[in-house]
Amino acid sequence: MSAPTVVSRMTDAAFQSSAPQAFRRRVLRAWLLAVAALVFAMVVLGGATRVTGSGLSIVEWRPVTGVIPPLSEAAWQAEFDKYRTIPQYRERNRGMSLDAFKTIYWWEWTHRMLGRVIAAAFLLPLLWFLWRGWIEPGLRGQLWAIFGLGAIQGAVGWWMVASGLADRTAVAHERLAFHLTLACVIYAAILWTAQRLLPRDEATASASARVGAVVLLALVLLQIALGALVAGLGGGLIYNTWPLIDGALVPDWARLTFERPLWRNLFDNVLTVQFEHRMVAYAICVVALWHAFAAKRWDAWTLAMVVLIQAALGIATLLYQAPVALALAHQAMAIVLLTVAVVHAERVTPRRVVVAEATGAFIPRETP
Repeated sequence: MSAPTVVSRMTDAAFQSSAPQAFRRRVLRAWLLAVAALVFAMVVLGGATRVTGSGLSIVEWRPVTGVIPPLSEAAWQAEFDKYRTIPQYRERNRGMSLDAFKTIYWWEWTHRMLGRVIAAAFLLPLLWFLWRGWIEPGLRGQLWAIFGLGAIQGAVGWWMVASGLADRTAVAHERLAFHLTLACVIYAAILWTAQRLLPRDEATASASARVGAVVLLALVLLQIALGALVAGLGGGLIYNTWPLIDGALVPDWARLTFERPLWRNLFDNVLTVQFEHRMVAYAICVVALWHAFAAKRWDAWTLAMVVLIQAALGIATLLYQAPVALALAHQAMAIVLLTVAVVHAERVTPRRVVVAEATGAFIPRETP
């Protein structure tokens, strides 16, 4: 064996011995939480891009060369000329100045750039950790699955933008909802995986508490999807009364179901979609309060309080016809609520492997 090989293996062994398992898991968790924070920022920035009408300002998908923004007046004019070919400019922004175009361009460019940063922040450390042998076999598949979802999300983002380039003045609301929901699923998966790296004793919550936590998490994701449909349809600008909607607690059935086929009302009828959003909000409030009383846990009560704050923000956003500040606060609080729901659900869910606090050793244990 050559001397360089011996030195390399000795160095690697020394590195591994200096990084015990418990330390590695703390580093991995810090990395995942940092990526989750970037995804959180990405979702909020995406909301700002939507409310400022900036999402269609870049009409091409250039994953590599798109990193470089226009660097000259001629380049800016070329980008502006491309934007002026789409319906949004012709029907909503005709006469826009080049300076105004630069403003919406920078919103969208920053949004796309942050997506690239997230991809690099996830993939490069992942490859390094794999090379150093820091990632346990059971964790590798989960991390690659998250990366795969992120790659799909990039394609979904362009699929969404493409829907607004030919026959519409905005992106398709159902594609917007899918894009946002997938981002939230990725965020939840990263956060859940990070929480699983924390050492803790086996969960002692009752079966009903576990079911309640999972149901709440599912309802929050559903509500985020419905909120995106409402936003995409401009539903926050109409039916701006509460608790009544269209003059009643429950709107007229004919107005809720006039689209054909009937299932289209669930996605395309503004009144129906906003009514769904309200009903799911009420369901989340009821389930969260019931769950807090039943579980008798501080984290369940924290979740219930965040639910009520988000409901109040939603009502205020509706009554004031979705001003930018309130709309962004409502969307950001939705991700805060998702964060609390994920952390709580993970805390009450049993693990198949328990990590000892002191040694970091694996102790297999049966779960119900």
